[in-house]
Amino acid sequence: MGRRTVDFRRDLLVMAVVNRTPDSFFDQGRTFALEHAVAAGSRAIRDGADWVDIGGVPFSPGAPLPASEETERVLPAVQALHEAHPQTIISVDTFHASVADACLAAGATVVNDTTGLSDPHMLEVVRERDAHLVITHSLTTTPASTRTVVPRPHYDDVITQVIAFLRARVKDALEAGIAADHLLVDPGHDLNKNTLHSLELTRRLTEVTALGHPTLAAVSNKDFVGESLGLARDQRGEGSLAAAVACALAGARVFRMHDAAASRRALDMAATIMGLREPVELRHNMGDHND
Repeated sequence: MGRRTVDFRRDLLVMAVVNRTPDSFFDQGRTFALEHAVAAGSRAIRDGADWVDIGGVPFSPGAPLPASEETERVLPAVQALHEAHPQTIISVDTFHASVADACLAAGATVVNDTTGLSDPHMLEVVRERDAHLVITHSLTTTPASTRTVVPRPHYDDVITQVIAFLRARVKDALEAGIAADHLLVDPGHDLNKNTLHSLELTRRLTEVTALGHPTLAAVSNKDFVGESLGLARDQRGEGSLAAAVACALAGARVFRMHDAAASRRALDMAATIMGLREPVELRHNMGDHND
């Protein structure tokens, strides 16, 4: 992925979040200014993030933003972070093919499309740029439906329907000429889903990871965490880490998280328990005396 080689059999990657939006879900515009966005991305990398996801438009319902204005928001951040941290994976969180194209040319290597390929030109851009693609389940999958309200989303069986959607979109990507090892999937926690849906996705995530493509878990500070615990957005850190570790144990390999340092530690511990990494040191009860 870019200059970095990833082994998804063993690696648990922390994807940091940088939003150049005045109305982002969690940071509420704190990284809207370019210098704040770049500083936040650099800080996350120092704290252990493997990957930085840069977005210019929230998934949440709202007025459409012209693709040209979205590009003006995200492109400078992609360029700056790629130049400063060339070994770090950079993705652009967008559902516009033109925005993806500009950012891939500037150093991003992944498109994180939370609308499940609503832009019919996205697959062509990803193929031509030889990029990686995150295919996410949502219900706003046409150009006219992005950033719109989906009241009371209903699923007969959320996991079965999410898997069917992801399988169909993966098939489309493969038929468009994108290599299988360039595809990741995301079940879309909270995206057009209520808390019970997101909990069911987490509980049965092994059924998503069984698709065979690396699975991204975007669980950080989501409403399903807050509603499960009765906590506001700025109090969901521990719950987010618990959800991430649960997803890791179920086979997820990329974790979109706001607190890179805490996430790195929690996922390193999970990886060690899972036998994917060795302990940093072995001293306890390993000698004649126990310190």
